[in-house]
Amino acid sequence: MEARMKNPATIIPAAVQPIQALIQAARSQGLPEELMEMIHLRVSQINGCGFCVDAGLKSLRKLGESEERVGLVVAWREAPYYTDAERAALELAEAATRLADRADAVPDEVWNNAAGHFDERQLASILLMTAVTNLFNRLNAPIRQIAGSW
Repeated sequence: MEARMKNPATIIPAAVQPIQALIQAARSQGLPEELMEMIHLRVSQINGCGFCVDAGLKSLRKLGESEERVGLVVAWREAPYYTDAERAALELAEAATRLADRADAVPDEVWNNAAGHFDERQLASILLMTAVTNLFNRLNAPIRQIAGSW
């Protein structure tokens, strides 16, 4: 396997700092790092970004997450390993990633469920993490960035 090109953010160095700033902003609202990484992993799974899935798995393991919680993020609805708040965040991240899948991209039920667990700043953090992960996925998947290569 070989990537088609270098990552666009490395080709255009002026892009790196704003992307890093978004990541820092998303992580600055006091949500658990494990939750932020679960969001990153789940969004990357949806988008089929092997590089980001690999990075997410490694990050969650490094944070000490159990193999069950790491391995079953893909099936969080059916797995007993997640809190109601984590489920609400993952559901919101999925809806915000799959915008074109339904006319009402993020239904009130999904939004209200997440809003019942998180304040406005935390919701903003979840949405920023989702958006930044989608950005990474949309840079890495087209160029076929190799998992574990960075």
